[in-house]
Order: sequence, then structure tokens, then C-alpha cells
Amino acid sequence: MRVLVVEDARSLAAVLVEGLRDQGMAVDAAHDGLEAAAKLDANSYDVVVLDRDLPGIHGDTLCQMITDRDDRVMVLMLTAAGSPEDRVSGLGLGADDYLAKPFHFPELVLRVRSLARRRPSARARVLRAAGIELDALRHTVTRDGRRLDLSVKEFGVLEALLRAAPAFLSAEDLLEQVWDEHADPFTNTVTVTIGRLRRKLGGPPVIITRPSVGYRITDPPG
Repeated sequence: MRVLVVEDARSLAAVLVEGLRDQGMAVDAAHDGLEAAAKLDANSYDVVVLDRDLPGIHGDTLCQMITDRDDRVMVLMLTAAGSPEDRVSGLGLGADDYLAKPFHFPELVLRVRSLARRRPSARARVLRAAGIELDALRHTVTRDGRRLDLSVKEFGVLEALLRAAPAFLSAEDLLEQVWDEHADPFTNTVTVTIGRLRRKLGGPPVIITRPSVGYRITDPPG
């Protein structure tokens, strides 16, 4: 899941980004409406966590811009304007959910995940291939009934490979889907994460590598 946090209070934005990343999400941040609009044009997001009172482009205008897009992104307004009238006006602009500040962070996480599931063309929750079963909502993985303890990035890589199967994903594809915009394109972090994931999945091997192409999930031979 990829999330864009649009919040001009940099300290709060940093807390939101770090907290959502800890929950296994790939998260970018924008600190004004213009920066947010540019990132929305450059990247694909599942959910935007949007403050209303933004410099550059006001949050209300940005919300309308998002809801007019062909590639529909879900919007959670997160704002200090928390009266019933504010909530009605925000939802009337096209926001999919509304949460007033101050807020309880676990509730924010649940709302973001709920919006991602409701997004048009929402992706399957449970993925199965090669004896692997991954539940994206419960964040659990088993192989042949054996529970696997995966890190956040290992889980994200496995989910991306399962969703793409039987196609290949390049290291660049995985960096874009599982990490965030600050990931170094020349890093070996994908290779290292794939290596750890292979060890945890055990044999027979189900992640194959094709040089200069990438990685894919395949059924073991036999």
C-alpha cells in the first residue's frame, strides 16, 4: 500500500510518515498543496492523508482535484476543523473519510487500511501461490501451513511478487512499490531482502531470478 501524507506541520508529518511506515506502508510526504499535486502526478497512491489548511493549493481544492482524476485515490481528511459542519463540507468536497485532530493513531491506521480496501479496483486481500498464503489485511503469511515471521519489507516484497505473478518484477519495480521515493535506486537492499525472504520461505525455492529482468514467484518443480 502506498500513502501520501499532505501536512504542512513538518513535525506532525514526520510522525505520521514514520508511524505508517512502521505499519508496513510505503509513505511519501508533501508539505504544501503544490508539492502534493506534483507527487500525485508522478506517483500512484492508494490513499492520501490530507490536511485542509494548506499553503500553495488549499486542501479543499486539492481534494477536488484528486476526486476528479481518472486514477481514483482515496482521501482521508485529517484536520483541526472538526465540527459537524466542517465534516459535512469536507465529505461534500469528495473526501472518503474525515478524522479530526487530535486523533488516536491506531484509529488512523485502521481508517487508512479501510480506505485502501474500498478503493475502486481494490486488490485481493488473500493471495495464494506455490503453497504460500498471504493475508494482506491481517498481515500474515504461511507456506504449506507453516507460519512465517517476516519483516515489514520482506512482507511487502512477497506481496508485490504474489500480486504480479506470473510476471517478473525488476528491482526498480520493487523499490517503487515497497519502499518510498527516497530509496536509492543503486542500493542492493532489494537483493538483500530477497535473500532473507528466500531463507524464510525455505525449500523448495519458489522465487526465481532472471538476470537483467527481475524476480518472480513460481511453483516448485515436480
